Amino acid sequence: MMLIFLYSIIIIVFLDTFIQLPIISPYAQHLGASAFLTGSIIAIYSLTNMVGNAFCGHLIDRYGRKKLLLIGMGLVTFILLLYPMASSGWELFIIRFIHGLAGGALIPAVFAYLGDLAPKKGRGKTMAFSGACIGTAAIIGPALGGILSSKLTVHSVFYFVAFLFLAGFIAVLFWLKETMPKRTQQEKVNIRHMLPLLKNPFMFQAINGAFALMFSMGILAYALPLKVASINLNSATTGLLLSIFGIVALVIFLTPINQIFDKYPPQTFILTGLLLIGVALFSLVFTEAVPIMVMIMFLYGVGFSFVFPSMNRIVVEISSQTDRGKAFGIFYASFSLGVVFGSVLSGVFATTVNTPFIVGGMAMLLFSVTFWGLLQRTNHVRMT
Repeated sequence: MMLIFLYSIIIIVFLDTFIQLPIISPYAQHLGASAFLTGSIIAIYSLTNMVGNAFCGHLIDRYGRKKLLLIGMGLVTFILLLYPMASSGWELFIIRFIHGLAGGALIPAVFAYLGDLAPKKGRGKTMAFSGACIGTAAIIGPALGGILSSKLTVHSVFYFVAFLFLAGFIAVLFWLKETMPKRTQQEKVNIRHMLPLLKNPFMFQAINGAFALMFSMGILAYALPLKVASINLNSATTGLLLSIFGIVALVIFLTPINQIFDKYPPQTFILTGLLLIGVALFSLVFTEAVPIMVMIMFLYGVGFSFVFPSMNRIVVEISSQTDRGKAFGIFYASFSLGVVFGSVLSGVFATTVNTPFIVGGMAMLLFSVTFWGLLQRTNHVRMT
């Protein structure tokens, strides 16, 4: 039951990100933000979230998963209510700044919980189910964000997510049990345990994959809404396209296909997934036909579904209970950094709506080559 409860919290946490994908760029521009500031508004959340991830990782190990999760959910509930009060691009920038910082403990805490509870021979499958939760958020979020903003107002999106976080906070407070050892054992936790993690070659593989995956998401968050607008379609279409990859990932994560993540090395899936995502980004340059764009997002979804559980499996297997919070803090900091670079570079290179996709496709090919190089260093080494 604990795992099922955690999966529901993952949906809420990731819905906070996905529901804003089709609206944040148009909302920023509505408030008068320039192309560069729009990219920065998207990126600043991830930049400060990265700092929060890295900083909170040790606190999650030191003081427990539940306490940090409650603090993060409480703060995010309040901050979401500030979005409708923004009256300029710079005010939105400041709100995104504190939103990312406050939410820094959420994902590392939840995944540290999962790592504690996952059976040793079923870690790949457990992480596939967590990916299914993200896929669910990816399906519901963009479509719901587009519909709410089109039928009601963009402000209604932020009110809705704030309500979900408040409900999640109450549920965690009363029903979720702590998995960390008691205080006497927690005293063994030391910030210096972060150094071996940073030197671990398998951690570098996970970081490279995480950075690359979220770099591509940053490209999509910036460029796809603008491409859809350029062909005179609304944010609901953007939401539909962004939901496609979540549907594909959900099918792979929830069907017997998910057994492959425990049968084969995770590195194989990461490399294949990065290549598929690169092909998908390049392909978006050459079409304005919605049916073809749907097929491209299908391909992106396959790549996403290969990469995500495989990276998380690596992090679980190279960490222990006393340093798992730090491991996931480092890992998800690289996620956030990827979105920062993807979003900012999109704004910098946005001479046309297609340019960010070209930059993203080239970058994904480079990440694939880098990952292959990292793989050569660990061909004859076991993770555990």
